[in-house]
Amino acid sequence: MPFATFLRCAGSLLCLLAIFAAASFAGEVTKDDVDFRKKVYVNKKGERLSYRLYVPVTYSKEIKYPLVLWLHGGAGRGSDNVAQISKGNSKGTHFWISPQNQANFPALVFAPQCPMDDNWADPELNQPGKALVLAIEALDALQKEFSVDPDRVYLAGQSMGGLGVYALLQLYPERWAAGMVMCAYDNFTNTLAISRVPVWVFQGDADQTVPVDLVREMMKQLRKVHANLRYTEYHGVDHEVWDKAFAEPELLPWLSGQKRGQTAPATSPGPAGGQVGSSAPPTNH
Repeated sequence: MPFATFLRCAGSLLCLLAIFAAASFAGEVTKDDVDFRKKVYVNKKGERLSYRLYVPVTYSKEIKYPLVLWLHGGAGRGSDNVAQISKGNSKGTHFWISPQNQANFPALVFAPQCPMDDNWADPELNQPGKALVLAIEALDALQKEFSVDPDRVYLAGQSMGGLGVYALLQLYPERWAAGMVMCAYDNFTNTLAISRVPVWVFQGDADQTVPVDLVREMMKQLRKVHANLRYTEYHGVDHEVWDKAFAEPELLPWLSGQKRGQTAPATSPGPAGGQVGSSAPPTNH
């Protein structure tokens, strides 16, 4: 074994031992405590934001890695630094870190936690909440600390998290390689900004929280500005559309194939999971 590889492995082992040692005083260690580093971002004003960070096992400073920013749904709010990666938010964080997906897409996963009294964004004005502002600050810090490819930073969010994705797409379209939105409503204030970024939207037609008619109207608005849009609508599915979305076989190939600043492809039929292009109709499942 090369000496440099040995040192990396030894360092990883020591880190794991430290986690277990610390946790022995605090309570039971979960697999998430090993997979997702438990961190707190503190800015110069003393404002704090809890977050989890997954770093690929094979991480090397010599390689530029993609990064997925995961914005959890309403049930992930709190101060425990756990809810945003567990239960209803488990698929949104663990999908990316499976051995198979990491082999094809070795991404860092950044999962901040919104406090109970805040929202990621206001869907009427697209103004980011305080937690989302801190999340972007924390992302900036992570991009300085880790070897992140600036052309492969992706947004993904469900429900309340989708509000945050829409807000960030409209506020900072130049930053993202692609976006993934599940079961979220937004009153767009800048559709042209969204049109600059490839987006895949998932919605259930039986959603009792976000009515499908609202989302269909949103998709019409995006098609009018020739957005690089992919829309998948599931028949008979309520709000928990993420169970279906993360089972889409084309999701990872589609997302990992996007890079910041790519020219939008011409309208064309997509694979079974949906349609690609600005004027494509919704796909029903």
